[in-house]
Amino acid sequence: MIEYTLRQLEVFAAAAEQESLTRAAELLHLTQSTASTHLRTLEQVLGVTLLLRRGQGGVALSEDGQRLYPLAKKILSQCQALSEAATDPHRLSSLPLMLGASTVPGQYMLPELMAAFVQRHPQSRYELRHGDSAQIHRLLQNGQVRLGFVGTRTEAEGMVYYPLLQDELVMVTPNTAPYQALQRRGVWGRELLGEPTIAREQGSGTDRTLQQYMARTGYDTRNLRIVARLEDPEAVKRMVTQGAGVSVLSALSVRQEQADGRVLVFPMDETGLQRMIYLAHRQNLTPTAAEKQFLTFVQGHYHI
Repeated sequence: MIEYTLRQLEVFAAAAEQESLTRAAELLHLTQSTASTHLRTLEQVLGVTLLLRRGQGGVALSEDGQRLYPLAKKILSQCQALSEAATDPHRLSSLPLMLGASTVPGQYMLPELMAAFVQRHPQSRYELRHGDSAQIHRLLQNGQVRLGFVGTRTEAEGMVYYPLLQDELVMVTPNTAPYQALQRRGVWGRELLGEPTIAREQGSGTDRTLQQYMARTGYDTRNLRIVARLEDPEAVKRMVTQGAGVSVLSALSVRQEQADGRVLVFPMDETGLQRMIYLAHRQNLTPTAAEKQFLTFVQGHYHI
């Protein structure tokens, strides 16, 4: 006999996705005490701890929670599909694509890609989670997303990667007279690594690629002068344009600012600092019909 309810599963899934029981309660229009009761009852019925409580109302999936979250999400999605099919029995309803994207592909690739996909397949639905490359890999590993767009590969086994697009990391500076003079002299971006720097967050594909580059070229990281670390490349670019420092960023992310003359772009060296943007999934993934359709579309879009 099933002793848990869909509402309890909704609270569990929402709290896991929001990483906060308070925000989950708000999303589901519940009081926090009611949401807590639902979650506690579900944990008692299942006999496991699903979420680890953190300070200031934050929560994180436990080991059992990571294992059971995909099943709970599947049940909720199937119930939604059942409701839709009952409303319109002739409508072919499918589960939404569970996607994740790190910052650069999420902001500068996916808007165009998903618009084209939805236009081609208007009945498709998808849910998108954002994070840095390390976070998206964790979401893939624990099943919270099924397909992920990332700017770096992980050393962990059990992942499949499809190379989509080659990106270049470049040194970005304010468009001021001193940097204009350096650009006329043919200075490389690597020569500006000692400037005051606004860096991307640790764990991002951009930061990992830059760290690998400095190790490969023998650059002493003690010479770096990092004045800030930010997650959002848009915020990084605003700080650069306002003269707060320089930054190594994806060339994809600064095309507009370079065209508008708000920043200057320096290749890192003679060959350029290249990195690949990937679509990734777990090796043991059994793709749904919708996921097969999406994978075929992405491969055709990027000619792979």
